[in-house]
Amino acid sequence: MPSESTAVVTTLFKAAKSGVLALTLAAFATASVAAERLYIFTENYPPYNASVSGKSFAHDEDDITGICSDMVKAMLARVDYDYVMKMRAWSYAYDWVQGRENHGLFCTARTEEREDLFQWVGPLASIKWTLFAAPDSDITLDSLEDARELQIAGYKGDVMSEYLVGQGFNVAMGMSGDVNTRRLMLGQADLWVTDGLVGPLVAEQEHGITGLKPVLVFRETPMYLAFSKNTDPAIVADLQQALDAARAAGELDAIAARYE
Repeated sequence: MPSESTAVVTTLFKAAKSGVLALTLAAFATASVAAERLYIFTENYPPYNASVSGKSFAHDEDDITGICSDMVKAMLARVDYDYVMKMRAWSYAYDWVQGRENHGLFCTARTEEREDLFQWVGPLASIKWTLFAAPDSDITLDSLEDARELQIAGYKGDVMSEYLVGQGFNVAMGMSGDVNTRRLMLGQADLWVTDGLVGPLVAEQEHGITGLKPVLVFRETPMYLAFSKNTDPAIVADLQQALDAARAAGELDAIAARYE
């Protein structure tokens, strides 16, 4: 029969083992939660995505609003995944997300060129690829080919700008689209390629300029939340199901209506 001191040692040893087991289980649980944390990026692209502060970056979802942003939040409210949402320059975020597990980017235009680069959740909204001219411009276009000899303002990483570059058009690429209204007004560009809603909004909010002339809409593309290929497809499926449920409940239509 063990002595009293031996029994005490045995009890302490068992407690220690239990403590180690608890810590080990806690570590596995933490690792599991971390593995399911989503890192979601967007850009300042009002009215689809916008920072509350008006700056081109944000570090928290509460500082990010807009049509697509609110749709993504409505989707995320229906799942149990932990997530962080940040706003960064598009070209940076586009490169950063690829190859990183559980990283996503919205609103990303889903095109044939990008199809195999991501896993897709959506659609969210659609963009109209529009060429704008300055308010006093006399430029008219019957087709995209009519813009072949003109200087077009765009920005790096933007799907519309990259498309025109690939088609051999003369596109002056900046790091963001915020300055392109001013470039039109200064005569540094003949046209600006951007979304039909974004152009006039940015021109007025950023520069106080109204009356931009939409001279040609040459394409329309659905936008999605794009996840890296490294992300578990089961997570992507969960998010798609949540987005479909939000749409069926009328939440997405209600969000879009708030920005009309």
